[in-house]
Amino acid sequence: MKAMILAAGRGERMRPLTDHTPKPLLQVAGKALIQYSLEKLAAAGFTDIVINVAYLGKQIKEFCGDGSRWQLSIAYSDEGAQALETAGGIAKALPLLGDRPFLVINADILFDYPLAALRDKAIDLAHLVLIDNPPHHPNGDFSLVENGLLAEQGLEKFTFSGIGVYHPDLFAEVSLGQPLKLRPVLNQAMQRGRVSGEYFNGLWLDIGTPERLRAISASLGCSV
Repeated sequence: MKAMILAAGRGERMRPLTDHTPKPLLQVAGKALIQYSLEKLAAAGFTDIVINVAYLGKQIKEFCGDGSRWQLSIAYSDEGAQALETAGGIAKALPLLGDRPFLVINADILFDYPLAALRDKAIDLAHLVLIDNPPHHPNGDFSLVENGLLAEQGLEKFTFSGIGVYHPDLFAEVSLGQPLKLRPVLNQAMQRGRVSGEYFNGLWLDIGTPERLRAISASLGCSV
């Protein structure tokens, strides 16, 4: 299974830190955010990685290179000056990802979820890892319902972790080159009962704002 790291975002909420540095290269405990993801993927046995880039993408390419220092092979999907959002970015990268299900993770999260468990995951159109709702996202995203399927509504909603496995067919109707968020694509598939999920209660940290970055770095013993 191939894997993709989403690294094309502008990081508006992280300004001014992202005015000259792309968000995936911000440092946490002396290490770039994207390096944590690359190391997790390598440890889980993934070898072929796709990274999408846009804003300050050259810096990410220079830092990650061909991936050989992590025993990985990295290809890049360059979205140019304007990022295509999650669904649009994945759709553009499909020629690099192939015709089989692939893993996608956000570049701005730290976690100890066992990614190896997803390498041979049997899915329909998508399988998402859900977590307890963090303070900055108290209302959650999706509900786990019968047979491990996901729904937009339910008695209890969880937050999407930014870790998911997708089949290329999920993006069949996405217009190439057009920005599109992932949520409407997932919602449509959920309405047809074609998205599964699981609950994870381990370590998960979202580096979404300068304040969270400073707090997490301090808890790990390194200031920024």
